[in-house]
Amino acid sequence: MKTGLDGKVALVTGGSRGIGRAVVARLVDEGARVVVVARKPEALEATCRELGEAVVGHATNVADEAGARAAIALALARFGRLDVLVNNVSTNPYFGPLMQIDRERAERTVQVNQWGTVLWTQLAWQAYMAEHGGRVVNVSSIGGLMPEPNIGWYNGTKAAIIQLTRQMAQELGPKVTVNCVAPGVIRTDMSKAIWQRHEQAIAARVPAARIGEPDDIAGAVVFFASDQARYVTGQTLVVDGGATLGQGMVPG
Repeated sequence: MKTGLDGKVALVTGGSRGIGRAVVARLVDEGARVVVVARKPEALEATCRELGEAVVGHATNVADEAGARAAIALALARFGRLDVLVNNVSTNPYFGPLMQIDRERAERTVQVNQWGTVLWTQLAWQAYMAEHGGRVVNVSSIGGLMPEPNIGWYNGTKAAIIQLTRQMAQELGPKVTVNCVAPGVIRTDMSKAIWQRHEQAIAARVPAARIGEPDDIAGAVVFFASDQARYVTGQTLVVDGGATLGQGMVPG
């Protein structure tokens, strides 16, 4: 499949580990140059060292507007363009019922997951994409499609990302396409508390009979970033091994 990404420039938030790290590696394989954004400098340095000269790192919190502006300025100064933005980073500082969440953790989740998606898209649009066009790919979750115990607030922000994807697609077309990937349970550090203890049970309820790997999501992100998806916008692709199909009520 010809992706048309050779020579393009991408920026990936949360790109030093997990899904983001897999996305960066796939983009580099397709010939893109990538600005990797993450909070921890040590992880950034390791990613840049492993992936080579096509990758440059920038350490910041995604909710920090000054840091976001600096990252986009870095992309333009180093590479001269910004064709693809992947809003991947997320946080979930609270696990429990909605009726017990405190304001501090609620606001932190919204700032990173929801506002971060809007902020980085605004800045990429203003700095480059409004004139030259581009692709925006947001990473949500299947939790944004259905209620689940103890992660309702996090899932609410992920549902917002799905709606924001549709709104952005309407507002930024025809210059920019905006699409979304909604992963299921993926083998990452962030979801380790779920899959490490319950991997067999989760796999047994999924038609694909396994939990997902970061590269499963990276393939979907790269598709939306590529020329193959040039006539696709405002869409959310669920990549969950069939988890959202459910088990049904009738024994098989």
